[in-house]
Amino acid sequence: MPSKRKSGFSMDAAKALLRSVSLRCTAARIAVVQTLANHQTPLSPTEVADELAEFGFDKSTIYRSLTELGEAGIVARLDLGDAVRRFELLPQGAEGKSEHPHFMCIDCGKVICLSGFQIDLVPKDKSQKPPGQLDEVLVKGHCNACLKA
Repeated sequence: MPSKRKSGFSMDAAKALLRSVSLRCTAARIAVVQTLANHQTPLSPTEVADELAEFGFDKSTIYRSLTELGEAGIVARLDLGDAVRRFELLPQGAEGKSEHPHFMCIDCGKVICLSGFQIDLVPKDKSQKPPGQLDEVLVKGHCNACLKA
């Protein structure tokens, strides 16, 4: 189960965020924004839908909302190579991209945001240039829970 953070992301804050990118404030979009804001980890569409099941939203509405929020640049879609798309709410001014690296456990599949960490690609040989623009950094390894097991 994804870990929650106590964000207190209000309905008014969700509406203001949606309006700032010229999206209508539908019940599904508001609920999706609040759900993403209240988690410390990126969520799959299924995880968002499961969390919002009591409100009667179907999975296609949730997925469509996530896609629209991503296109508007307030949600990042993470494709981490395991065929599961995950989404996270971006801080204002992030320009549609996650600003921190992510850690994925190769044993349990858990994804953790590495907020507060920075990973720099620095060539050993100063004459080398980076291969291009980095858009996403993913570190894979074994999470602490799996190491203890």
